[in-house]
Amino acid sequence: MTRIFLAALLGIFALQSWAQVQPPAPAVEARAWLLFDVNSGQVLASRNASDRFEPASLTKVMTAYLVFGALKQKSLKPEQVVPVSTRAWKAAGSRMFIEPNKPVTVDELVRGMIIQSGNDASIALAEAVAGSEEVFAQMMNREAKRLGLTNTNFTNATGLTTPQLHSSAEDLAKLVVALIRDYPEHYPLYSQKEYRFNNITQANRNRLLWLDPTVDGVKTGYTENAGYCLVTSARRGERRLVSVVLGAASESARVTESQKLLNWGFQFYDSVKLYAANQPVTNLRVWKGSSSMLKAGFTSDLFVAVPKGQGDKVKAVVESLQPLLAPVSPGQRVATLKIEIDGKPHAELPVVALENVPAAGFFGRAWDSLRLLF
Repeated sequence: MTRIFLAALLGIFALQSWAQVQPPAPAVEARAWLLFDVNSGQVLASRNASDRFEPASLTKVMTAYLVFGALKQKSLKPEQVVPVSTRAWKAAGSRMFIEPNKPVTVDELVRGMIIQSGNDASIALAEAVAGSEEVFAQMMNREAKRLGLTNTNFTNATGLTTPQLHSSAEDLAKLVVALIRDYPEHYPLYSQKEYRFNNITQANRNRLLWLDPTVDGVKTGYTENAGYCLVTSARRGERRLVSVVLGAASESARVTESQKLLNWGFQFYDSVKLYAANQPVTNLRVWKGSSSMLKAGFTSDLFVAVPKGQGDKVKAVVESLQPLLAPVSPGQRVATLKIEIDGKPHAELPVVALENVPAAGFFGRAWDSLRLLF
C-alpha cells in the first residue's frame, strides 16, 4: 500500500504555557450536554450525548426544517394565508395567539414558531404542510432517519410531552447543523429578539442573544419532564460552535452552562484549515485508464479542531487504495487521509477523485494487466 506523507501547514498559534496542555472539559450541570465544532465536524466534549431525553420545544427545530423545505419546494409560500384549526387555536403551552377566522400567513407563523416558540403556530404549519399533525410527525421521523438521527423519535410538531417523544444531545446537534447548512436564508430568524403579532409582543426565550453578541440562535425548550433545555450556536471569526444542554435545573442554569461550554471551546481550541475544497491533496497512480495519474482531494474545505499550541504536532498521511483501476469518477473514494496529533490517531477521512479518468482502450488495458501481474 502506497503511503504519501503530507506536511500540514497549520498557521501560527499562541505560545503561552497554559495553552500547551489540553484542559479538561468544564463541569456542566445538566443531564446531557455536547459541544460541536461545525467546521471540523468534531465533538469537542460531551456527556450522555447519545442518551435519550425529551427534547421539549427543541422539537420545533425539525418542524422548521420541514417547513423550510416546503418553502424551498414552493409547496408553501410566505404570503400564503393558513386557516387556523381549533386544534391549533387551543394548543397548550407557549403560543403566538392566532385565532380562527383571523388571517395569518406562513411567514407570520414561521416567526411565531421560531421567535415566540408558539405551539399554535407549529401545529398550524404542520397542518399546512401535511394536512394533519399526525402525518407531519411521520414526515419528521422520515427526515430524522435520512439525517442519521438514530436516537430520535417525534410524535408531534411542538415538543409537548408524549411517551414516545425523545431525542439526544448528539442528534440535536446534527439537526441544527443541517438546518444552518441547508437553509441559510432562513437561519437569521433565530437571532431575532422579539416579534409582535395580534398586538402582543413576545421576546425570544434565548437569553444568550442579549448576553453574547456572537450567539445567533437557536432554540430553548422546557417541560416538567425535560427540564430546561437550550441549543445554542455562536460564530466568532470563521468558527462556529454548537452547544446542546438538556435537563438543566433552571432557565438561568441553561444559559450559564451553555455560555460556559461556548467560551471553553473558543478559548482552548482552534479549527484549522488543512486543505481547500477541490484542490489536489495528492496525485495517485491509476491502472487501465486513459491517464496514468489522478488528482485526489476533498470536495469541501477540510478543517481539524486542535487544542491551542498543538498545531505543530499535526501530521496527515494519505493511504491510496491500490491498485486503483479505471474508470474512476469524480467523488469516488480513492484513498484515506489519516490525521495524527502528537503521534496519536485523531481521525480518518475519505479522499475522493477530483477528476474523471475513463478506461483506456483494449491495448492500454491489456498492457497494464500484464504489468500488474509482475
